[in-house]
Amino acid sequence: MSSTSDHISALPSQAGPDTVVVLGLGPVGSVAALALAVRGITVIALESDHEQYANPLESRASTFHPPTLEMLDELGVTDELLGTGLRAPTYQHRDRRDGVVAGFDLALLAGDTRYPFRLQSEQSNLVRIVRRRLGEFPHVRVVSGAEVTAVRQDASGVELTLPTGTLTAQWVVAADGSNSIARRDLDIGFDGITYPERFLVASTTTDLAELLDDLAYVNYVSDPDEWLVLLRTPRHWRVLFPIEDGADLDRVQDPAEIARRLQGVAEYPPGYDVTHTTLYNVHQRVAATFRDRRVLLVGDAAHINNPLGGMGMNSGIHDAVAAVKALEATFGGASEALDEFAETRRTVALEYVQKATHRNWQTMQERDPAVRAEQHERLRAIAADPVRARDYLLEAAMLAPARPVPAT
Repeated sequence: MSSTSDHISALPSQAGPDTVVVLGLGPVGSVAALALAVRGITVIALESDHEQYANPLESRASTFHPPTLEMLDELGVTDELLGTGLRAPTYQHRDRRDGVVAGFDLALLAGDTRYPFRLQSEQSNLVRIVRRRLGEFPHVRVVSGAEVTAVRQDASGVELTLPTGTLTAQWVVAADGSNSIARRDLDIGFDGITYPERFLVASTTTDLAELLDDLAYVNYVSDPDEWLVLLRTPRHWRVLFPIEDGADLDRVQDPAEIARRLQGVAEYPPGYDVTHTTLYNVHQRVAATFRDRRVLLVGDAAHINNPLGGMGMNSGIHDAVAAVKALEATFGGASEALDEFAETRRTVALEYVQKATHRNWQTMQERDPAVRAEQHERLRAIAADPVRARDYLLEAAMLAPARPVPAT
């Protein structure tokens, strides 16, 4: 079996009984494929469009939390990934009018993780590194241009419809995004909410750290009128603005309007150099189940959330690693492993990721002055107490849900 990208016409109609087919090679699908490969499990990875994940200019995920770096280290990826990004040992909660409210130093987690920092690096770097690693394994077949248009499952296996015919597999890891064909065709519910506002992300090479005092690489800026996220990546600063429901979207995306908004963040008379903008809807949704017989949902196929806290891609990678461990255990005879994966990861999505990201949104846009003052005082008190700050960071850095306490 070839370890390089195959043409779709070279696909067999039937995958082997111990072969796992991965749908989608974004950051989550890529990690799933690599985690399978290093365990010696035969992989067929199908991607419809590699470039959508490989473009570093796209405003996609760019924060890697400590437990994600640990998982990637087990796959031999973290050292190279560290070379592509910026280490962010601190982050801040700020008020748009009053400046820094509270700063948190991940050095408090030095006893809990080998990586007491966030890594700021575009997800395209991870995809590129993993894609090259996959080429080292003779039991991995990567197939580009393989758009799956239908998924059907019966007693004989999972039938995937492709432009050139069908592929039947015994096991499928569906990392095919928020519009997952697998989730749709298996009629798995995807309940949740859509936020009333859209998010606008403007990327600029103008250095905000020279314009705002004491700026960290990651900053959550509350404000009753227009809260912000200010995020440093190796290439630029990203500024996230909320766009109110009913706004004129043509005007919102006009370069002059974006320039006006950026000047409101920090005055810069020469004008901001804007390299890219993205406007998108934001949802909080979780699949009714992460497993339907021989199909496992991971990443955005299983759950989507707002980006406040940088948990979406990270939790998707955690899904992928957990799914692969469950498949390995199943191949070894542990019949309950897949159900445990589905139940545990869905619980984390519902009880941790969804709640944490929604709480972040509520805090940043709070309008009541008394509530805002109370929130700020609480954050200051937590940051000033090393014990409370560590507990807070274990949650914010996703270490707590990545290492759940065993049931007694």
